[in-house]
Amino acid sequence: MTGGTVVGADGKARCPWGLSTDDYIAYHDDEWGRPVHGDDALFERLCLEAFQSGLSWITILRRREGFRSAFSGFAIGSVAEFTDADRERLLADEGIIRNRAKIDATMANARVLAGWPPGGLETLIWSFAPDAAGRAAPRTVADVPAVTDESTALAKELKKKGLRFIGPTTAYALMQACGLVDDHLADCFARGAGADGADGAKEAHGV
Repeated sequence: MTGGTVVGADGKARCPWGLSTDDYIAYHDDEWGRPVHGDDALFERLCLEAFQSGLSWITILRRREGFRSAFSGFAIGSVAEFTDADRERLLADEGIIRNRAKIDATMANARVLAGWPPGGLETLIWSFAPDAAGRAAPRTVADVPAVTDESTALAKELKKKGLRFIGPTTAYALMQACGLVDDHLADCFARGAGADGADGAKEAHGV
């Protein structure tokens, strides 16, 4: 079956992309699709997904520690206080992706989020988690969507709230990475490993 799971040297069946590099093996097995909570943690994922736009995820993954160092561990309150001097520092930092528009969006988004109540970003993002019971497990990578109604709605709401550089495709990548949806293939050993009752996290939309 083209695009189905691939069995690795350890005997575990994985999504095919999860065996392409050592970096991906660790990310696939231990992080992708597992629930992420907390405003700062979700802000990090939101920023990294935005920086990934137009690039391969491995490019971002291999610079992850550089991003964390450059952006104060993605602590929203700290990034919100970045100045023009910080912008120039970031533009000269070879440990990250030196894209002015993406750097500006990260700083601007932090300033917006700094004005939200604690837990506001987590509440908003998780309120868009779809009902897992209504989703069939993908059998091949061709069954995995790039965008959904929920990701379109999430992107629209985040933009409405003043956040930048977030579209439906980026929003869906965020949902996949942070466990709002489980897009591990049906035969992947990691499928279901991150289930934590997303329905219980659903709350009213908005902050």
